[in-house]
Amino acid sequence: MNPSRNIEGLLAIMAALRDRQTGCPWDIEQDFASIAPYTIEEAYEVADAIARNDMVDLCDELGDLLLQVVFHARMAEEAGHFAFADVVEAITRKLIRRHPHVFGDRSAGNPGLVKALWEAIKAEERAEKQARKAAAGRGSGAPEVSLLDDVPRVMPALTRAVKLQKKAGTVGFDWNDPRAVLAKLREEIAEVEEALDQGDKAHLQEEIGDMLFVIANLARHADIEPEAALGDANAKFCRRFRHIEAGLAARGSSLAEASLEEMDALWHEAKMLERPPGGAV
Repeated sequence: MNPSRNIEGLLAIMAALRDRQTGCPWDIEQDFASIAPYTIEEAYEVADAIARNDMVDLCDELGDLLLQVVFHARMAEEAGHFAFADVVEAITRKLIRRHPHVFGDRSAGNPGLVKALWEAIKAEERAEKQARKAAAGRGSGAPEVSLLDDVPRVMPALTRAVKLQKKAGTVGFDWNDPRAVLAKLREEIAEVEEALDQGDKAHLQEEIGDMLFVIANLARHADIEPEAALGDANAKFCRRFRHIEAGLAARGSSLAEASLEEMDALWHEAKMLERPPGGAV
């Protein structure tokens, strides 16, 4: 079998890997649950290649992510659920339906109108999906229990917090001023302090969770992507910590030998080096 630019070649390779007589033992023993973590990992690797602006890696990582789609579709086909062609048909149908301003006769002249149209169509799709599940014996046909049900539970918690908040905001359950969220954050910080004083770890975990949820909400209201903001903070921490390591090494010292005061001084030095002229640290 030779490499191919045709999707049919990839589908054939996946079928061969899963063949019960002649396939790969590792691929054969996999199921949806065992493959799901790899699917998530590949999506992160795509995002990482984009963040690094590495188009060579991006091409490879998109291929790895496509393999995950093909793998899941193959397992579904073997079980008689659906095939890869059904996946393609489903997404093309969804794209056409959700863009009636492109493929139909609806009008949406700005991003705000497009978003409103998108949400209305998604609500219709949710109801139809619930009916299909009921017809397949997987539900009662009643409306979904919650508006929040279609926010995936396996999302990173910070990202899911923002998605949940946005969903609630579509029906008016939301603050209308970032400063109101900031006031709520101060309230949550006070509750964290109280939990610390009590020494109750379970209560402390709950209050820190509440505080993080409000911080995600504050970022959303400030039009800041919290995952990106935290990613930048992580990168900044790594840069400054490496400066500490390099500074100690230049003195013939190490992290194990350095005092907190020495490390803190080098940390402050790293901050000053990064400070733009006239800017904040």
